[in-house]
Amino acid sequence: MGTVSDFIYGLFGDYGDAGLLICVFLIFLIDALIFPALPEVFFILGYDYNPTPTYGVLLIAMAIAAELIGVFSLYFVVKRIRIPKKIKSLVDRYVGFLVVSDEKILLVNRIAPMIPFAGAFIAMIDSWDPKKCAVYIVIGCIVKYGVILLATGYFYAYFSGPVAFRVTVVFVLAVIAVSLTASYIRKRKSGWDKA
Repeated sequence: MGTVSDFIYGLFGDYGDAGLLICVFLIFLIDALIFPALPEVFFILGYDYNPTPTYGVLLIAMAIAAELIGVFSLYFVVKRIRIPKKIKSLVDRYVGFLVVSDEKILLVNRIAPMIPFAGAFIAMIDSWDPKKCAVYIVIGCIVKYGVILLATGYFYAYFSGPVAFRVTVVFVLAVIAVSLTASYIRKRKSGWDKA
């Protein structure tokens, strides 16, 4: 992932605030569309560059836009191809094992990532409403990244710049670790870790 992020930063990093917004947008897009890219870390790096409330709101807007574009691009690709019934059946069974089996799982997914490539899942589960999914994605982004911004603001208020940045990165990495652990435990309890 470092090579991809270095490449993106090399293209847009010299353009100040706007360039970093584009970098964050592209990392979130890659995360939603192609492979996990730890967008939380890049979100914090962007905020560290300009730790103001206005820039924080712009970062959240970029996260929302990239998530929606990435998820629904994947959604439209999967909708256009013919998915074998076995795979759809497996996806339905998997979702049935989750804590929540409707669109609200996209909110839970912010805390414990249980649904990789959410756009593909949305396309394959006939009972899910894409509009509701979009709403939950937006709410999830606002809540998760809003909390990260509030925590970051708190750290910047009580620590010096470099220390605040390090504390924030540790906080975000801890959130990611807890999320992955919760996801693993839930999959293990449901028996999907052996599937």
